[in-house]
Amino acid sequence: MGEFDDENEESAGGGTAVVTEKKIKVERPPLFKVLLHNDDYTSMEFVTLILEQIFHKSPAEAHKIMMAVHQMGVGVAGVYPYEIAEAKVTKVTMLARQQEFPLRCSLEQE
Repeated sequence: MGEFDDENEESAGGGTAVVTEKKIKVERPPLFKVLLHNDDYTSMEFVTLILEQIFHKSPAEAHKIMMAVHQMGVGVAGVYPYEIAEAKVTKVTMLARQQEFPLRCSLEQE
């Protein structure tokens, strides 16, 4: 037993190793608000439909956002990383033009 213990002491005490851990900080991508802007021609029903289908809002939440657009002139449809927000703006604009609505949708960094 003593002989075995001596080997462990020699190998353990022979040197000191320092292990350092590098912490890599991963930054979240910047987020962008997708804004819907009021106009005099786009129907409230179409805005609600867009909010439900493109932004996956519940009917109640879609109605609330649509009313903010109508009463305040602008409403936040959602907050996303840039590529997703940009794709949603493009899709909303395309669908609005297909229905001949001038609905304006824009991005704003949060």
